[in-house]
Amino acid sequence: MKKKAILLTVVILFSTGPLVQAQDGVISGSVDLTYKSKYIWRGYDWFDDDHSALQLGANIKIADTGFGLSLVNTRAISSGNGLLGIPHQDLERIDFTLYYGNVIYEDETYATNYSLGWVYYNLPDNSPKFGDMQEFFVSLSWPKICPAGVVPSYTIVRMWPSRSNSVLNSVVDAGGWLHIFGIGYDLTVPPLVPELPEQVLHLSGSLVYNEGVLGADYDWSHFLFGATTDFDLGNNLALCPGLYFQASMDDSVNDEDEFWIDLGLKYKF
Repeated sequence: MKKKAILLTVVILFSTGPLVQAQDGVISGSVDLTYKSKYIWRGYDWFDDDHSALQLGANIKIADTGFGLSLVNTRAISSGNGLLGIPHQDLERIDFTLYYGNVIYEDETYATNYSLGWVYYNLPDNSPKFGDMQEFFVSLSWPKICPAGVVPSYTIVRMWPSRSNSVLNSVVDAGGWLHIFGIGYDLTVPPLVPELPEQVLHLSGSLVYNEGVLGADYDWSHFLFGATTDFDLGNNLALCPGLYFQASMDDSVNDEDEFWIDLGLKYKF
């Protein structure tokens, strides 16, 4: 099962380039490879005890339709036990997302960007009833509502086990809701090297209320701050570092604050 899932991931990711060229601009997107000093997902330390992870991903958009899909494979770099005491090899994940995004009231101050989609979380080392999850999400943001350039957002997520007889349900009541209240701001800073253009620093913050996902209490679970940027390496390739801090507020999700870094390479097409 695992070998087939990994093979499928690799085929989709690395066959994207020729497909895009053949479609002559009908499809656009990116592929990326990212080192993560920790993998913190929805507040949870997925691989536990500060283990690092490697993430391989692709995002594909279909012309100007607003439709797209993404595929992300995340696996721990070292062995050990992770979330709920499950071994790392059993927590390797492939996330498949289908989404649609658009904007309404585009010319107004209250212009609203929205996206909605479905995600399937697959643990390729196991049967679907072991720990596979699904979710439906709706995300809204208001890019013009604040003259200072701060962009507020709100995302609502409904998660549930992919099988009614899921092993997860025998350990915790895994399904639930997430409410994510966010803000974002793009800060332009001088270039590190005079010959380069100005650098844009993407700052973000989000406050999350968890209603029972993976057995969590109904409570504010964490606040997340992030700072990311892209360094253009030419030929559509970018170096993408990120810095993150999570203030954890609910021990049923995470009993300690978290700090981690990302370092990725992204190719855009």
